[in-house]
Amino acid sequence: MTSRKTHLDTLAIALLLGCCVFWGFQQVLLKATLPEVPPVFQAGIRFVGATALLWLWCVARGIKLFDSDGTLQAGLVAGVLFAAEFACIYIGLQFTTASRLTVFLYTSPFWVAALVPIWARAERMRPAQWLGMACAFAAVVFAFEEGLGAGTPDTWLGDLLGLAAGMMWGLTTVVIRTTSLIRVSAEKMLFYQVAVSALALPFLSLALGEPWVWHFSAFAITSLAVQTVIGAFVSYLAWMWMLGRYPATKISVFVFLTPLFALLFGALWLKEPVTLNLIAALVLVAGGIVLVSRRPEKA
Repeated sequence: MTSRKTHLDTLAIALLLGCCVFWGFQQVLLKATLPEVPPVFQAGIRFVGATALLWLWCVARGIKLFDSDGTLQAGLVAGVLFAAEFACIYIGLQFTTASRLTVFLYTSPFWVAALVPIWARAERMRPAQWLGMACAFAAVVFAFEEGLGAGTPDTWLGDLLGLAAGMMWGLTTVVIRTTSLIRVSAEKMLFYQVAVSALALPFLSLALGEPWVWHFSAFAITSLAVQTVIGAFVSYLAWMWMLGRYPATKISVFVFLTPLFALLFGALWLKEPVTLNLIAALVLVAGGIVLVSRRPEKA
């Protein structure tokens, strides 16, 4: 049986920080790769590779992926939601900046905080934590209002796709946390998601008419390798491991840090604009993290 914890310990915080730094960088990396590799095709390559790596990992460790344990239906639902999330992310980055899309992607904790406590009463939030969620929601309003008036006509579409991706991520977490998936290994939990994505995204790429070009530069090859090995395999496996051991609400809200890193990397690498509204949004996000993650005072 997996031992569940009620608060984030040093290990969880260290893993979350590492994931947040990489995920912020990853949004910028995949946007920088778009001129050479179409978005959904890029995502398909990534998850085909991640599925193969995860299968090899499980074979080496003797972890069963295909035994009958009553999780197939929930696993397929989680997989479809996961694939839809990444389709929205990769397509959305064609219309908006990496830092903006990341702000909207990390609205996922709203869905987790609102829905998980319906099944897991121990994860109900206190008034101060709901205040933190309100701060984060205000951040989204700031950022989205700016997108509606932005000079690029389609910025709002990228923002909306980022928001949809955040919803899909949140619902994926809810499915994992409230169904039989919570009892399986982190590897099998992740396998459902990357395998469904590996099957669905190439077909979506073809349906969108994306060109499949296999002559990549050294940069594109490196980008795809990093997205596959560190992003879709290592970091997501760590995330699934944490979901099985720590409160989903606290984990989900903590990753609001990722937009801070996306803003930093986007400004330094892609020269994306850093506006006052976006800075205000990120400050509110940071305040929300503090309020939601704080331990309750002992009576």
